[in-house]
Amino acid sequence: MADIADTSTARRASNKDANAHAPRSGGALTPLAGISVSQWRALSTRTAEPNGYYLPEWELAVNASAPGRLDAAALGAWRDASTLIGLMPVISMWRAYKIPLPALVSADPYGTLCTPMLDRDMAEDAVSNIMEQARRAGAHALIFRATSLDGAAMKAFADVLGRDGIAPLVLQSHVRACLDATCDADEMLRDALGAKKLKELRRQRNRLAEHGAVNFDVAHTPADVAAAIETFLMLEASGWKGQRGTALSQDDGDAAFVRRATSALAETGQCEIVTLRAGETPVAAAIVLRHQDRAFYFKLGVDERFAKFSPGVQLTLELTRYLCADPAIRLVDSTAAPDHPMINPIWRGRLAIGDVLIPLRRRDPVVSLIRAALGLRGRIREPARRIVRFLRARQEKS
Repeated sequence: MADIADTSTARRASNKDANAHAPRSGGALTPLAGISVSQWRALSTRTAEPNGYYLPEWELAVNASAPGRLDAAALGAWRDASTLIGLMPVISMWRAYKIPLPALVSADPYGTLCTPMLDRDMAEDAVSNIMEQARRAGAHALIFRATSLDGAAMKAFADVLGRDGIAPLVLQSHVRACLDATCDADEMLRDALGAKKLKELRRQRNRLAEHGAVNFDVAHTPADVAAAIETFLMLEASGWKGQRGTALSQDDGDAAFVRRATSALAETGQCEIVTLRAGETPVAAAIVLRHQDRAFYFKLGVDERFAKFSPGVQLTLELTRYLCADPAIRLVDSTAAPDHPMINPIWRGRLAIGDVLIPLRRRDPVVSLIRAALGLRGRIREPARRIVRFLRARQEKS
């Protein structure tokens, strides 16, 4: 019980821990930093469902310095002492929701996708192992936040639970934009936006070109990504996120995380930073992660002095053509909010995303209590959220 009351007290891993293999038996959770990076990386090449935000280079950078996201624990599944077949970074329910009940919650990887990594050839074994480790730690339920609802990972959990007559409980769900990158980009954009809108965007691009030739650059190498991340951070801080104080560069821990993560993933070819320039002036930049045949559109920053030329949209059109021309990418997850006003009209595919409660025992009254507590929390918080959104909208209009 103490293990899941607050995993933030888990000790920092030593160098010896960083090379650890399977955890010893017992109820204690393994610090995420204690998972072997080489085993984690090997699992990421075999995982049933891609998730760029749970790649070790990304999640360990988040875990090391991103405020509020430090010191997660790990639910790991091993085939043997040297083969990791499943991994779910977790925190306690108290830490996630300030609710003192025995559940483990997926750790926030700063990327609105918490689908766990499961070996595609041993997915159900991995699920059984993860669930058993959670039980030994005293948990009565797992809670996946922002998880793909129709993917292989959730199917594996549903199949394992079904053997005991249990079913996952979807707490909330929505759809968000995605791009079918196997299609012809220009044909897809004509269908999505229509000739009139595309003509207007071409007019805006021509006006933007009056400030200098418009170029789309892709940073691939670690050196180029290290330079491009500074451009991205500058652009992001110059806009509305900077005004709200939520730009990554405005917190030393966030800035350290994104610099470390993007640089490390560039070493493995899994991070690119795309930039749109007018002459020498960057007007928009975005971070894109790659995992298996999927890309993830993490964040976008724009120079709002050029807002009348729609620099974010112009960059997204170029990114769409770039990814559709890449045979290695099949799908691009926008990782955007539902009903996002910029990306939804351009990318017309949709992914079902939701929060899911996984009971660990049949007919467990504690699970009902957990579900009720989460429902009550949502009903209390939603009016407050609406008030905050209303006040922000008024402030931005004034």
